[in-house]
Amino acid sequence: MPNTQQDTPTSLHPGPSIPAPVTPPPRDRHPRPPGRRDPHLLAAALFAAYATLSVLRYQHLATRSWDLGIFEQAVRAYAHLEAPVVDLKGPGFNILGDHFSPVIALLAPVYRLFPSPVTLLLAQAALFALSAVPVTRAAAGLLGRARGLVLGVAYGLSWGVQRAVDFDFHEVCFAVPLIAFSLEALLAGRRRAALLWALPLVLVKEDLGLTVAAIALVVALRSRRSSPRTLLYALAVVVLGIAATLVTLTVAIPSFSTTGDYDYWTKVDSGFSLFDGADVKLRTLAWLLIPTSGLLALRSPLFAVALPTLGWRFYSADDHYWGTDWHYSAVLMPVVALALVDALTLVRVSPRPWLRSYARHVPAAVAGAALALTTTLPLSTLTDTATYDTPEGVPRIERALGRIPDGATVEADIGPISRLTSRCRVFWIGDTGGITPDYIALNNTGNWAGDVQAYAHRLHPNARYTIDDAAYGYVVLKRRS
Repeated sequence: MPNTQQDTPTSLHPGPSIPAPVTPPPRDRHPRPPGRRDPHLLAAALFAAYATLSVLRYQHLATRSWDLGIFEQAVRAYAHLEAPVVDLKGPGFNILGDHFSPVIALLAPVYRLFPSPVTLLLAQAALFALSAVPVTRAAAGLLGRARGLVLGVAYGLSWGVQRAVDFDFHEVCFAVPLIAFSLEALLAGRRRAALLWALPLVLVKEDLGLTVAAIALVVALRSRRSSPRTLLYALAVVVLGIAATLVTLTVAIPSFSTTGDYDYWTKVDSGFSLFDGADVKLRTLAWLLIPTSGLLALRSPLFAVALPTLGWRFYSADDHYWGTDWHYSAVLMPVVALALVDALTLVRVSPRPWLRSYARHVPAAVAGAALALTTTLPLSTLTDTATYDTPEGVPRIERALGRIPDGATVEADIGPISRLTSRCRVFWIGDTGGITPDYIALNNTGNWAGDVQAYAHRLHPNARYTIDDAAYGYVVLKRRS
């Protein structure tokens, strides 16, 4: 009988199977630690917020001072390879005779491509946002990713930075990231790098040579036992920073000044004025230390870097320097933030249990304080839909100012200045140095000038001006031959 069991090909009954070789996944030779991108993502978010605030204020004709026009005239001159003459400070006035800030020439190439005050505002927003990178990175490296990001947010929302962003453009926007990168390097043990980051501060503003010296002193303090060579470098930088300030104040600035002197000596009282306005100064110190560091910044030697700035501000007879307004506290924010990071690493090994417990809660506390205070600070306006609406009169005012031709000479007050400095030669109202301008542009809201034609006649008795256009309190007068 035939076999009912079907023959099966031998190929279906192989011998013992041999597993195929498995190729292991490629290994990352340089694994990226988690959170590596956190500082840059935070900086991008801060840039968007800072830039939006600054640009909207400009678009809404809400410029707060003549400073934006002053810096634009200087950068415009640099962009055309000319001396930084700022006619707003007086016809032919070289800005290096006012404050020694040649660093702003770095903006010239970008301004040449995009000649607008908005270019300066965006550059400032980028520099302030960039400073959050070293602050966040240093905090994360020493305290962990979560606390690093929390402290980075607290720094980015700090009142000193917000006040500076809200007050047009100033050269201190270059100082803030330089200080932040310098102190980050110091905390990471890269002490020579800390000195190199600090040195360019002497080109930002005349007083910052003392800040360079303070950073170098901290480097010297931390190098005195471990690295004698770095100690010598640091002491040399101390001398260099002090010398740079002295030479700038007594030689460089007077050589460019029309008076042959440093005009801001007049803001220093001949008497001992440190205790004048003590209530305002103490309030500023409280704002500087309590919401930003819970007073822990005082436990770090890094806080010494803030002392030169606090010293000249509090010793000045000008009360504008004493408070928390304007841009004067921006350079203190990275100092306090990184002094807090340093202090937190120190108190973790404190023998006092209450201090260790307090330190554990400080990062969340300062972040909460920054968020709470932001509700009363400039960035809070970004949550209001009305902020993004163009005020009714702005387009009409811009048309009136647009009637002034490019290249014209214009005498103006704060309102029109930033709309004209990119294309006209602009003088401050009442300070044309005998030049009779082609146009006078005024923000006469509130009728402070009274009869504008009579006011123009008082300014220039030998010229005749008629109203060329007027809108929402702004008036443009044209000289008639």
